[in-house]
Amino acid sequence: HWHMIPLFTAQPSGKNMEDATSSNPQSIGFTEKLKSWLSWSWTYICAVWFAMVLTMIYVLRSPLKLQDTLTSASVFLNTLTPKFYVALTGTSSLISGLILIFEWWYFRKYGTSFIEQVSVSHLRPLLGGVESSTTTGLFSSVNGEAEPRPSCKVWRNPLNLFRGAEYSRYTWVTGKEPLTYYDMNLSAQDHQTFFTGDTQQLKPEDTVMQKAWRERNPQARIRAAYQAIEMNHECAAAYVLLAEEEATTITEAERLFKQALRSGKREQRVQDQITTGKDINLLVYIKRRLAMCARKLGRIKEAVKMMRDLMKEFPLLGMLNIHENLLEALLELQAYADVQAVLAKYDDISLPKSATICYTSALLKARAVSEKFSPEAASRRGLSTAEMNAVEAIHRAVEFNPHVPKYLLEMKSLILPPEHILKRGDSEAVAYAFFHLQHWKRAEGALNLLHCTWEGTFRIIPYPLEKGHLFYPYPGCTETADRELLPSFHEVSVYPKKELPFFILFTAGLCSFTAMLAMLTHQFPELMGVFAKAVSLSSSFMYWIAGLEDHPQSNS
Repeated sequence: HWHMIPLFTAQPSGKNMEDATSSNPQSIGFTEKLKSWLSWSWTYICAVWFAMVLTMIYVLRSPLKLQDTLTSASVFLNTLTPKFYVALTGTSSLISGLILIFEWWYFRKYGTSFIEQVSVSHLRPLLGGVESSTTTGLFSSVNGEAEPRPSCKVWRNPLNLFRGAEYSRYTWVTGKEPLTYYDMNLSAQDHQTFFTGDTQQLKPEDTVMQKAWRERNPQARIRAAYQAIEMNHECAAAYVLLAEEEATTITEAERLFKQALRSGKREQRVQDQITTGKDINLLVYIKRRLAMCARKLGRIKEAVKMMRDLMKEFPLLGMLNIHENLLEALLELQAYADVQAVLAKYDDISLPKSATICYTSALLKARAVSEKFSPEAASRRGLSTAEMNAVEAIHRAVEFNPHVPKYLLEMKSLILPPEHILKRGDSEAVAYAFFHLQHWKRAEGALNLLHCTWEGTFRIIPYPLEKGHLFYPYPGCTETADRELLPSFHEVSVYPKKELPFFILFTAGLCSFTAMLAMLTHQFPELMGVFAKAVSLSSSFMYWIAGLEDHPQSNS
C-alpha cells in the first residue's frame, strides 16, 4: 500500500502560467525547441559519432592505405622485444594502482567514488539526463510541499530508567558507568529548561536547583536538593531530584514523587495564580514517573489509567511520547486490541515514526500468522495475504531502524538504555529491545518469522547509502551521535556499511590484471612475446581478409 501513495508536486497557478507564456511566446517556444534538440543530440551523439567514424574509415580505406599501415604495424610488433611488453604492462599496472589509491582515499573521505561523482554531476547533465529524486512522493505533504529531511536530533527516552534505583545499582554490581557524560549533560539541560522556567522569576530555591542540575557529582546534586527543601519545604523540583537519584528502590522513588506531587499542588494553591508553563511541565513529569513506578511495581492497570488520563489532560504534549509508555504497558497486559487502537491514532503518515510504533505494528501483524508459519510451507505454497502483510510490516520496521533485529534475536547483547536516544540509531534500538523483547517472546513464532524475513529488507533497498524505500535515506550521522550516547564498553552497531563503488572495483580488477600480466611477462618473456605476436597477427589477418573481400580481383 505504501507504493500507492500519490505524488504531490506544487504547480504554478493558471494566471501566472498565462502571463509567462503571453509575454514572449515565440522566444519561449524557440528556447524549448533548442533545449529539446540539444538534449536529443547529446543523448545519441555517441552512436552517431561512432557510425560516422566507421563510415569514414570504410570510404577512405584506399586513400589512407590501411593495408600498408597494417602491414607496417605487424612488422613493427614483430620486432618488439619482451622488455617492451614488461615495461608496457608495468607502466599500466602502476597507473591503475595510483588511480585505485586515489579513488580509495576519496571514498574513505567523502563516501563516494570520484569518477562516479564527476560522471553524474557533470557528464550526465550534458547528455540530457535528469537526476531523479528518490524521496519525492512518499514524503510529500498534502499541501504539495516536500517535508524537510529529518536530522540527527536527539530525543528524550520515554522509558528512561531511574538513576538511583536502576542505573546506580548496575554500577554497584559491575563497576561500569551505564551513562555517558554527554547523555547526562543533555538531561541536565532538559531539567533546567522544563523545571526552572523564566529566569527573571526565579525564587531562591529555584536558583539552587538550577545549580543542582549542573553539578557533575551526584552527592553534590543531592546536597543541593536538601538545601532547596530547607529554603522551601514545598519545593517539588527538589523532591523530583531526590526521587531520581537518592532513592535506591522504586518504592522509595514512588513515595518521593508523591511527595513532590503534593508539594507542587499545595504551592499552586498558596500562590493562587494561573499555572505557568514551568508548573505544567513539572506536573506532567511527576505524573508520568508515578505511572512508570506503578508499571515497574506490577500495578499495570493503574499505570495504564494514569497514562490515559495524562494524555487526555495534556493532549498538546505529544512530543513527550507518552503513548510509547502506554503501548508498552498495554502489551504487558496483552490487550492487543487496545494496542491496535493506539497505533491507529499515532501510526499516521503525517506523524513522526519511532521504533516502538513500527515494530509494535509488525509484532501485531506477525502475531496473527506466526503460530502456523513455516518457511518450508511458505516456499511451497507461497505467502498468504496475512503473511504478506506481516512480512511487509517487518520490512518497514527494519528499514526504519535496522539495528533492532539483532537485539530481539539475541545476536547481540543488551545494555541499559540511555536517557536520550537517536531515532533510527543504535541507541533507539537498545531502548526498544530492552523493554519489548519479552513481548516478542510471548507471541509464539513471532521471533521465528522475524528471523526468516528481516534480512530481505536490504535486498529491497538497492543502495542503502543513497536511496530509501518507505522512509528517507538512512542518515549518515547516526554513528557519531550513538557513540556519544552509548557507553564505551558497548559495541555500537553501524548501518549501512559503505559499499565499494563500481569504479573502485573496476580499477582494482584492472590493476590486478595488469600486474599479473607484468609478472608473467617478466617471468616468461618468450612465451608472452609469442602470445602478443599471435594476437597482433590474428588482428592483421582479419583486416587482410576484409581487404580481400573488398578487392576480389587481387586474389588472382
